[in-house]
Amino acid sequence: MIGARRVLAVIPARGGSKGVPRKNIRDLAGKPLLAWSIEAAKRSDHIDRVIVSSEDGEILDVAKAWGADVPFVRPELLARDETPGIDPILHALEQLPDYEYVVLLQPTSPLRTAEDIDRCIEQMLRAKAPCCVTVTEPAKSPYWMYTLGADNRIEPLIQAEQVARRQDLPPAYALNGAVYVAETEWLKRSKSFLAAGVVAHIMPGERSLDIDTELDLYLAEAMLKR
Repeated sequence: MIGARRVLAVIPARGGSKGVPRKNIRDLAGKPLLAWSIEAAKRSDHIDRVIVSSEDGEILDVAKAWGADVPFVRPELLARDETPGIDPILHALEQLPDYEYVVLLQPTSPLRTAEDIDRCIEQMLRAKAPCCVTVTEPAKSPYWMYTLGADNRIEPLIQAEQVARRQDLPPAYALNGAVYVAETEWLKRSKSFLAAGVVAHIMPGERSLDIDTELDLYLAEAMLKR
């Protein structure tokens, strides 16, 4: 809670992952992947309630075992490959309308901490913004990236004067998918965490790993065990 304003955390975890089958409940350093996000949310100083949204019975059972609430079963219509990511969050807010703020925590960010969550919430309030998202400085600058044209001829992705040294490049940041927080009424209107007025909280690269492949799981396992 922040003052008298209640904060809901939503962890969306559908059962139909393609890149890493059943990844939301895959073992990661002795816990299901999903559990890392549940535990971080429950340690937050600001979050009042942690729920998991899923259409999958096994995932919901795992969520309950690790301390999350499962107040509803997500409709199958909102658990398809083509379902926009915002839809399960808006559905959760329809079911649980009595919260002023909502925090989206994707289970694929197991290295994110409770402090990362709280700093993101506090950055939004400090900036008097309707929403805050976490970002990180990418390992490869977009100013050194290219597209390929005919015959694989390279063209700069960003048309700018070429810079030889990394430290001379303009700063650039990428969404890391770890934390999204927004005023609930604003989110219902905008239907996006990336509408006008959004601010960012910067996270270090070592906590910004997003689990999308088996290699990502391997790297996360090594980092958590270390």
